[in-house]
This record gives sequence, structure tokens and C-alpha cells, in this order.
Amino acid sequence: MPKMKTKSSAKKRFTITGSGKIKRKHAFKSHILTKKSKKRKLRLTHSGLVHDSDVDSIKTQLRLK
Repeated sequence: MPKMKTKSSAKKRFTITGSGKIKRKHAFKSHILTKKSKKRKLRLTHSGLVHDSDVDSIKTQLRLK
């Protein structure tokens, strides 16, 4: 049987931290920024971690599990 391929979309969107958590970027920061407050845009700049309920799904897409 051939090797399982990783999902290209997941490969581009998520990274694994040193401790094994999955890091992601926030949405809604690409365009239409004039109506968003400076505070909101600043919070969207920083990366976050994937929620625990989604970790298994993303690990499957990245073929880590």
C-alpha cells in the first residue's frame, strides 16, 4: 500500500510546538481592516493554540496519529 499523504491545507496552516501542541494563526486579519479596532487587530496578530477538541482531527490530517 502507498504512503498516506498529509493534507496540504493543514500542512500550510498548522505547526507543531516543541512540547507537542499545535499552533495556529487567527482568522479575519487579511482585509477590511479599517472597521476593526487597533486592539482587535493586535490580538489577531498573535498566534494561538488549537482547541483540545480539534487536536485529534488535525493530527490525523498531518498524519501524526
